[in-house]
Amino acid sequence: MSTIWLNHWFSTAYNIINLIRQDNPDFRIIGTNDRRQSPIMKACDEWYQEPIVKGMDYVDYCLNFCKEHGVDVFMPRRELITISRHKQLFADNGIKVMVDDFEYVDALNKKHKAYELFKEKNIGIVPDYFIVTDVDSFRNAYSELSKKYSRICFKFVWDEGGNSFHLIDVPNKGYDGLFRHSSTRISFEDTVAALSERETFAPLMVMPYLPDEEISVDCLRTASGIIAIPRIKGVTRIEKIRYDENILAVCYDLLEKIPLEMPCNIQFKYFEGVPYILEVNTRMSGGVQMSCLASGVNIPSVAVNKLLGKDIPWTDSKNDHDVTYIEIPMVL
Repeated sequence: MSTIWLNHWFSTAYNIINLIRQDNPDFRIIGTNDRRQSPIMKACDEWYQEPIVKGMDYVDYCLNFCKEHGVDVFMPRRELITISRHKQLFADNGIKVMVDDFEYVDALNKKHKAYELFKEKNIGIVPDYFIVTDVDSFRNAYSELSKKYSRICFKFVWDEGGNSFHLIDVPNKGYDGLFRHSSTRISFEDTVAALSERETFAPLMVMPYLPDEEISVDCLRTASGIIAIPRIKGVTRIEKIRYDENILAVCYDLLEKIPLEMPCNIQFKYFEGVPYILEVNTRMSGGVQMSCLASGVNIPSVAVNKLLGKDIPWTDSKNDHDVTYIEIPMVL
C-alpha cells in the first residue's frame, strides 16, 4: 500500500484526492494544512495541522513528516519552489516528490523569467510587457503600452491564482457602477498613489489586457504520449473542452523544449484571433477534475503511478464537451 501526502492544497484538491482513489482504492492519503479544518480533510485517511514555518525550516518539517508517516509520494503545493530546490533530500530517503527540477520550476513561477524562457526557446507568442519596480517606470510602461492597446493590466511577478491582478480602468461611478464587478478594477491615479508609497517595490508586470477567451490546458507527459486537455474558461461555471489545434501545438512544443515530467497547467488568452501564452503552473490546476471528467483521462492517478514507476494506460476521447460543477454542503 502506497502512502500519498498533499500539503496545504486549495480546497478543490478534494477532487484530486477522489480521482486518485478512483483507480487506487488501497492508497493511504494524508492531508495537511496550517488551518485546523479544510474540505480536503473529508477525503483523507489522515489529517494533520502544519506549523507556520517557511523556507528551509519548512523543507526540514516536510522531510521529517515523510519519514515519520512513511510517505511514498509527496505532492507539494506550499513552498513548491523551495521544495524543488531540495528535491534530492527526499530522493535520498526514497521519497518521490511530484515536482519538476528547480531550474524549470523557478523560472516558470516567475513571470518575467518564464517569458524570457519562452522567447529564448521560441515557444508560442507572449504579450508585450514591462517589468517595473518603481512608480516612474510604471508610468512609462503604461504610457508606452497605451499607444498600442486600449486597456492595460498588471500583477506582481511572483503571484499565484492571480491574487494581485488588476485592470486599470475608470472608477465605477453612479447607479450603473453598482452593477459592475469592481474587485479587480483600479484607476490609473489610484494605482500610482498606491505604488508611490514605496520608493521601490517587488517586480510588477505591466501588460495589455487580453479580453478574449481564456484557455487552461491540463498537461502531463507520459510514456504513451503527452496528455493535453484544453478548457475554455468563461464568466459562468460552464467550461468548454475544445481541442484547439493552435493551442495544442504550442503545448506539445513547450513540453518538447522544456522537459517537464510532472503535471502542469498551461494558460493562454486569445486576442484578435491570436493565442498568447500567459503562464505555466508547475502543478495540477484547481479545475483539473473538469478536464478529467470530460476527457476520461484520470490525470492525478496517471501522475501518481508514474512517480511510482507504473505506466497506467490512458485514452483521451478528444471529444468536445461542455462541463460544469455545483457546490455541495459539507459538515466538517
